[in-house]
Amino acid sequence: MNALMGKKHMADIGKRAIGTLAIPVIFIAVLLIICAANGRNVFPTEASFANFTASAAVITITTIALSINLNSGRFDFSLGSMAVLSSVIAAKITYSILGGGSGSAVLMLLLSVVVGAIIGALSGGIYVLLKIPPIITSLGVTLILEGVTYTITEGSYITAEVRNASMTAFSGGWYYPLIVMIAVLAIIIYLFDHTKFGYNYKALKEGQKVSVNTGIKEIPNAIACYLICGALMGVVGFINSSRSTLINGGSLNFGSIGIMFTAFLPMFIGGFIGRFSNDKLGYFLAGISMAFLNSTFVVFANEVTSSTQSIINAVLLVVFLIYLSNERAIGNFFKKCFGAMTSHSKARKGA
Repeated sequence: MNALMGKKHMADIGKRAIGTLAIPVIFIAVLLIICAANGRNVFPTEASFANFTASAAVITITTIALSINLNSGRFDFSLGSMAVLSSVIAAKITYSILGGGSGSAVLMLLLSVVVGAIIGALSGGIYVLLKIPPIITSLGVTLILEGVTYTITEGSYITAEVRNASMTAFSGGWYYPLIVMIAVLAIIIYLFDHTKFGYNYKALKEGQKVSVNTGIKEIPNAIACYLICGALMGVVGFINSSRSTLINGGSLNFGSIGIMFTAFLPMFIGGFIGRFSNDKLGYFLAGISMAFLNSTFVVFANEVTSSTQSIINAVLLVVFLIYLSNERAIGNFFKKCFGAMTSHSKARKGA
C-alpha cells in the first residue's frame, strides 16, 4: 500500500513538474532553434544578457502587480503612470536634492518603492471613497498621475539624474535585476501565501460576500493590494529608468498604459502554469519566456520591425486565449487521436 501511494505521489510530482516547465522549455527551445537556424546568438554580449535580465524583471514584476487587483475584479490602468511618477520623484529627491553619490542607485530604488506604495495607497483610497467601478477610477487616476509627472518634469525627459556612475553600474550588471526580481518574488509569495493578509485576499477573491459575512474586512485588504501594486511598480519604474538611462516625463492622454499591456500575455501564461505549482512562480517563468522573446526580437531587429513585434505578441495572446477558452475540447480531441492511434497500432500488431 505504501509503495502504491509512493508511486502515485511521484507520478503527481512528475505531472506538476512537466506542467510547470512545459511552456517555458518549449517556448525557449523554439526560439533557440530559430536563432541557430539563422546563425544568430541570443546573447552575443554581456550587455545583451543584462538587458535580458532587466526585461525579465520588469515583465515579471508588472505581471504580478497587474494580477493582484485583476484577479479580484479590479482592473487598474494606472500601473504605468505609477511606475513613471514614482521613478521621477525618486530621481529628483536622490540626485537633485540629496546630491546622489556612491550607492545612490540603491537609495533611488528604495525611494521608488516608498513613493510607489504611497501613490498606490492613494489610488486605492480614491477607489474606496468614490465607490465607482475600479476601471473608471483607474482611468481618472492615470490622467492625474500623468499630469503630475508632466508638471514636475515640464514635459521633458529626465536624463541628468539617471546618468551617473551608480545607475550605470546597476544597469551594466546582469545580476542586479535578477536579485531584485527574486527578492520581490520571495516577498510576494510570503505575503500572499503565508500571512493572514494573503489568506484574507484569497478568501475575498473566491467569495466576497461570504468572506465579508465571516468578518474579513474588504476595504483595508483592497487598499493594501493597491499599496503593494504601487510599490511593485516603483521597482519597475526604477529598473526601466536605469535600463534606458532616461525617464519620459511627457506622457499624457494614457501614454503610460503601454507598460501595463506588456503583462497581459505573461499573466495568462503564468496563471496556466500556476495550476501545476504556484501562480507567482508561473508569472516568473512567463516573464523569463517573454524576455527571451524580446531578446530574440533584438537579434532580428533588421528583419522584424516594432509593428511586426506587436503583431506577433497580439497573435500569441489571442492563440493562448483561444486555447484557454477551448481547453477541454482540445484535450478531448487529442485524447481521441491518441486513442485511435493506439488502437490502430494494437490492431496491426495483432494482425
